Amino acid sequence: MKIPLKNPIPDKDSLKKVILREKIPQRPPFMELHIDKEIVKELVEKELGRKWVEPLPNDRESQKACLKNYIECWYRLGYDCLRLTGDFRFTSGLHFEAKIRGGKDTADLARSERKWTEEGKGIISSWEDFEKYQWPSPDDVDNWVLDFVSDNLPEGMGLFACPSAGIFEIGLNILFGTETLSYLLYDDPELVKTVFDKAGQMIYDWYKSIIGMDKVIGFLQGDDLGYKTATIISPKLLKEYVLPWHKKLAQLAHDNGLVYILHSCGNLESIMEDLIEDVKIDAKHSFEDEIMPVAQFKEKYGDRIAVIGGVDIDKICRLDEPELRAYVRGIIDKCAPGGGYILGTGNSVTNYIPVKKYLIVLDEGLN
Repeated sequence: MKIPLKNPIPDKDSLKKVILREKIPQRPPFMELHIDKEIVKELVEKELGRKWVEPLPNDRESQKACLKNYIECWYRLGYDCLRLTGDFRFTSGLHFEAKIRGGKDTADLARSERKWTEEGKGIISSWEDFEKYQWPSPDDVDNWVLDFVSDNLPEGMGLFACPSAGIFEIGLNILFGTETLSYLLYDDPELVKTVFDKAGQMIYDWYKSIIGMDKVIGFLQGDDLGYKTATIISPKLLKEYVLPWHKKLAQLAHDNGLVYILHSCGNLESIMEDLIEDVKIDAKHSFEDEIMPVAQFKEKYGDRIAVIGGVDIDKICRLDEPELRAYVRGIIDKCAPGGGYILGTGNSVTNYIPVKKYLIVLDEGLN
């Protein structure tokens, strides 16, 4: 395999043109929402021969050293842009206090615990809870990480910005919990709207504060709106509470020459026309074969938006090398013609994906 690359030549401007369907590349560029820290660490130590430095709380030097490894990893894997995520606890962004559940992490490159947010009753279930909640402020966010990464990126490499979970995710997963939100949509829709509006405004204000930051080519906003067969709440309610904020974020990006990419898991068929024609997303990320294979999505919507990723996580984990290579090649053969396709996983590079399998996906892209 050719990965990691010895002399990558990243080109953020070319990637942007591919996303806007202004350029058909010789090969699909690479892009990911996220690479788990355990995978980055494994690659840094075993593939790049560098020393891993664990970022320590309140220790800026260890954090900078960790970020340099993170940059080098994405660079040598052939990415034109990277996206900073909360996997590194010191990264910039809005951090919302949440109820957290924990469980055993059974991945080969396991962390101490796999965490997820409350599914039942969250932090806010009444107006009193809303008033007591300690909301983060965009004014209090220290963007030193974005500045540092921007200053240390190799020539030609760029950044995607994202301050936090999405508007809907903040309401559903972090603040309300699924059960509470379900009741409140009937019992107190005004409280639901107020929480979504507050979350949306905070995300908007943070994005606005970084406009003009060097090497940022767009917003890559995550907001999981669906599950396997449908949207999590009705399309009507998403159009009322959530999509107007994505429209504002997309408009902010476009007004400043940036792209707006939506990462959303689940079946969004019932709102795809709204996302394309009203919200005006430039690209969609997150695909699962069981919902809609990426090639089918590309055929249906690829003449209007770019398509990112789609190499199914389950397939990466389960297929042997010849099968995996044939599967990835099939996706490229179907999605690359006509442009507007960027290669990557269906969701993210999770710590339970075998590193060799992940590198095979990228190697097929280079071939």
